[in-house]
Amino acid sequence: MRIIVLLIISIFAFAIDIQKPKVYQGDENITAWRMSEKLDGIRAYWNGKELLTRKGKKIYAPKYFSKNFPDFELDGELWTKRDDFENIQSIVMDKTPSKQWKKISYNIFEVPNSKGDFIQRIDKAKLWFQNHPNNQIKIIKQIKIKNKEHLNSFLEEIISKNGEGVIVKNPTQTYHTGRSPHILKVKKAQDMEGVVVGINISEKTGILKSLVLKLENGVLFNLGTGFTKKQREDPPKIGKVITFKYFGFTKKGKPKFASFLHVRED
Repeated sequence: MRIIVLLIISIFAFAIDIQKPKVYQGDENITAWRMSEKLDGIRAYWNGKELLTRKGKKIYAPKYFSKNFPDFELDGELWTKRDDFENIQSIVMDKTPSKQWKKISYNIFEVPNSKGDFIQRIDKAKLWFQNHPNNQIKIIKQIKIKNKEHLNSFLEEIISKNGEGVIVKNPTQTYHTGRSPHILKVKKAQDMEGVVVGINISEKTGILKSLVLKLENGVLFNLGTGFTKKQREDPPKIGKVITFKYFGFTKKGKPKFASFLHVRED
């Protein structure tokens, strides 16, 4: 048990002190905030010298990819297109960079530890790459929110295109880290991560019935839906980090209607 607890702590501990959004509840006053599409890729932190995952793992990008990157920090998403997470992850997490990196773009949504409000920080990145071009760079478009109806309409548009959701951000804030009420994720279904601590195999068929997941808060629950036939025949191993979607919680704090999305390697 001690080994499992230490494993959970090490997996969920962020090696880099980054911004983390809270969940939008619907009653926040987000008028005049900025909204952008939440991209389902691999989050990448440029520390001025190299790209790192959210947990501090080195990303072995080819040299051309980071050409003309600044000596100041950047935060963004390595991405190709919507509904392509497994492909993105296989490209980005390979220690030997392949030609497939040409398909990856670095979508910047923050300039950590720079002075000024959110708009000023983003403008700093825009100005840099105007003067130091790199075809792999995109600055994520930030849209001023008119009202809640505007946000809901934008969310529906993103969902209709198989997108993941929306991030809304208070543009008046100076840079800060941690989970913040000034940065919110807006989604139809929420997602969460858990560590595989057990595997339930059917005695009759010999394939996966469910995974036993342990959440960051220590809650254990069985995840039994969302798997392909191939995944049931060769399920994720103990110690792997799983992302799943869910719709609220039970009275015991367990995710409701949870469904497997993918294994995370970052």
